[in-house]
Formats: sequence, structure tokens, C-alpha cells
Amino acid sequence: MTKKRIDHVGIMVQNMEASIAFYTNIIGFELKGRIPHTNGIIELAFLGFGHSDETELELISGYNDNLSTEGKVHHFAVSVSDIEAEFIRLKQLEVAFLDDEITTLPNGYRYFFVSGPEGEWVELFQR
Repeated sequence: MTKKRIDHVGIMVQNMEASIAFYTNIIGFELKGRIPHTNGIIELAFLGFGHSDETELELISGYNDNLSTEGKVHHFAVSVSDIEAEFIRLKQLEVAFLDDEITTLPNGYRYFFVSGPEGEWVELFQR
């Protein structure tokens, strides 16, 4: 089995600029990267505290503009060292997949989503 850890928590936001300013200027995160999604609609920003093996915060804009006052946590991600092996392994189990294939982002990160027992989204993620 591959080494696993929680890689990041994704939070849907309506205003990316305001959210980045809040998390960097007020909370103290560092902006580690900002990229467009391959679908051309969603934008992602990754924030952290400068540690290479830390759990990051991922801000997601353009996904859903109907956010409640509390906001929405979109998913949590589990870091894996071999995304293809995990995809094959989970396909052999009774797991509900939300993606038909592995997605590769412009920065080379790769992922797919499965559904947990309560409908929560779990992302398997490889840097």
C-alpha cells in the first residue's frame, strides 16, 4: 500500500482575490500557487505555511456561486504516491467514483474523486 496523508482541504469561494488576501494577510498563509483548471472555468489557489510536507488549503472559485453564509468545504484530499495504482485498486472495490478517469492539471498534479459513505467527496491526489 502507498504512503498516504491528508494533502489539502478544498474550500469553495466566491471572490478569489478577497479570499487570498484574507488567508495571507490576516491568517498568515503563504500563496504557494494559483492555476486555472483544465476545464477553463474553475480557478485554484493553494496556500500553506512554507512546509513542504504540510496539509494545504485549496481555494476554488468558479465552481458554485450559491454559497451559504458559512461557505462550503468541497472535499478533502489524500496524498498518494501512485495515482494510477490507487485508481485501479479502488476500481476493484465497491467504491462510487465521481470521475471516470484521472485528471491532470497544467502543473502536473493528478487526481480523481470518489464518494464516501455519506456522500462526501474524497480526492485521491498525486503531486
